[in-house]
Amino acid sequence: MRRRLTLAIVAVVVGALAVAGVGSLLLAARAERAHFQQRLRSQAQVISSNLDTLVFGKTSANRKSVLAIVAEVSRLEGVAIAVVEPNGTITPMQPSAPLLGLFGRAEPLPSGLSSADLQPGRLRNGVTTSGSHGAFTWVAVPTSINTSALMPSGLTAERTAALEQRLASVAPSGRIPIAVIVTGKETGSPGANTWFALAAIAALAVAAVVAGVLARRITRPLQAVEQAAGRIAAGDLERRVDLDGREYPELASLASSINTMTDSLQDAKLRERQFFLSVSHDLRTPLTSIRGWAEAIADGAATDQEQAARVIGSEARRLERLVQDLLDLARLDSHAFSLHVSPVDIAAVVGDTAEGFRPMVEQAGLHLQLQMPDQVLEAIADPDRLAQVVANLVENAYKYASTSVHVTVSANEGSIVVAVEDDGPGIPQTEQGHVFERLYQSARSPARQAGSGLGLAIVKELTAAMGGTVVVGSSTAGRGSVLSVILHAARDAQPASYAPGGGL
Repeated sequence: MRRRLTLAIVAVVVGALAVAGVGSLLLAARAERAHFQQRLRSQAQVISSNLDTLVFGKTSANRKSVLAIVAEVSRLEGVAIAVVEPNGTITPMQPSAPLLGLFGRAEPLPSGLSSADLQPGRLRNGVTTSGSHGAFTWVAVPTSINTSALMPSGLTAERTAALEQRLASVAPSGRIPIAVIVTGKETGSPGANTWFALAAIAALAVAAVVAGVLARRITRPLQAVEQAAGRIAAGDLERRVDLDGREYPELASLASSINTMTDSLQDAKLRERQFFLSVSHDLRTPLTSIRGWAEAIADGAATDQEQAARVIGSEARRLERLVQDLLDLARLDSHAFSLHVSPVDIAAVVGDTAEGFRPMVEQAGLHLQLQMPDQVLEAIADPDRLAQVVANLVENAYKYASTSVHVTVSANEGSIVVAVEDDGPGIPQTEQGHVFERLYQSARSPARQAGSGLGLAIVKELTAAMGGTVVVGSSTAGRGSVLSVILHAARDAQPASYAPGGGL
C-alpha cells in the first residue's frame, strides 16, 4: 500500500506539472506571438507612414529620414511593399523603381507567404491583416499612394498613355492601394523548455521524498490497525492498537474506535460468561431441589409427600418461568417478538395485573397500594406485553419491599407514567445503570426470592419495543426505589373505567 500511495502522489504531481507546465508554455507562446505581431505591426506602420520617403526619397518635417527608414527596415527579416489590385492580386514593388512592379518585373512576396494569406479584400477596405504559419508571422498594413506621384517625367506619349491606362486599371479613384508587408520568425523565449524541464525534475524529486514520508505516516497506523483487527477477529480481545500520538487525527480516531470496540467486545464477552454462569446456577438450583425431593419420594424418605409435590411443582414453575424469560429475551434479540400495539387503557391493564399479585404480596405481610387516575389514560402499547412489564416490576418490588409496594399511573406532558415503588433498601447510585442488565448481580440482598433475575432486562426490552423508556429513581421517602415506565399518550383523557379489584 505504501508503494501504491507513493506512486499515486507522484503521479498526481506529474499530472499537475504537465497541466500547469504545458498550459503555462502555451499561454507564454501565445503572449509572445501577440507581442511579436504587435512589434511587426508597429514596424509596418512606421514604414507605411514614411512610404513617400522610402519609395520616392522624399522627406518632410514629420517623416523619418531615408537613413532612419533603412535602419528600421534592416532589422526586419522580410519586408515588401505591394500593390493590392482590384482582382485580388498582390503585386510587390521595387522601392527604387516602383513602376516596375506594375509592368511585370515585381519583387516576389516574402517566402512562405501567398496573396490569399494577405486577404486582399480586407486590405483594400483599409483593414490591417496578420497571421502566422508556425513560427513564421506576417503583418500587412494598408495605405495608398496618389497615382500622380508615380508618373515620371520625360516619358514618350505612347509610354505615358500605357502607364496611365495601367494606373487607371489599378486605381480608378486616383490612389493606388498599397500594402506594407512585414514578416518575421518568432524565436520565443530561448531556454524556456530547458528551464521548465529542470524545474519539473526538481519538483518530482521533492514530491517523491514527500510522498514517501507521507505514505509511511499514513500506512503505519493502518498496518497497526489491520494487525490488531486480525488478532481481535481471531479471538484475542486483549489486543489493542498502539498509538504514539503522532498519527493524523482521523487515523488516531480510527485506532481509538477499534480499541473502544474491543473494550465493548471484551465487556460483552465477560457479561455473556457471567450470564451463562448465572443461568446455569439458576437452572441447577431448582433441578437439584426437584431431584432431591424426587429421590426422597422414591426412597420413601419423604414423610410428607404432599409437601414434596408442592415443592417439586413450585421449582418446576420456577424453571418454566426462567426458560420462558430466556425465550422472550432471545426473541427480542432476534426481533422475532411480535407486538400488537394500539391505544390501551393503561390504568385498566396496570390495575388488573397488579391486583393479581395482591394475594402473594399480602401473604408476605406487605401492603399493595394502587393509585389510579380518575380518567382514562390511553397510551400506544401492546396490552399483553404491558401486563408482562407491570408484572416484572411488581415482582421486583416484592423482592425488596419492607412493608409495602405502591403502583401509580399518571399523566405527564403527553406521556403516561407507570411507577412501581417499594420501601426496600433502595438502589445505590452506582448500580442504577446496571439494574436492567441480564442477571445483574446486585450488592443488595433481596428480602425474598421471586422471578428469574431476567425480569428487569425484559422490562427494558419490551418498553423500548413499544416506544417507551424505563427509568430508575429513589422513592419520595428517601428510602426504597421507584422504577417508572414512560409511554406516549394516545389521546386526551376520558372518564375512568378502572375499578380496583374489579377490573374493567
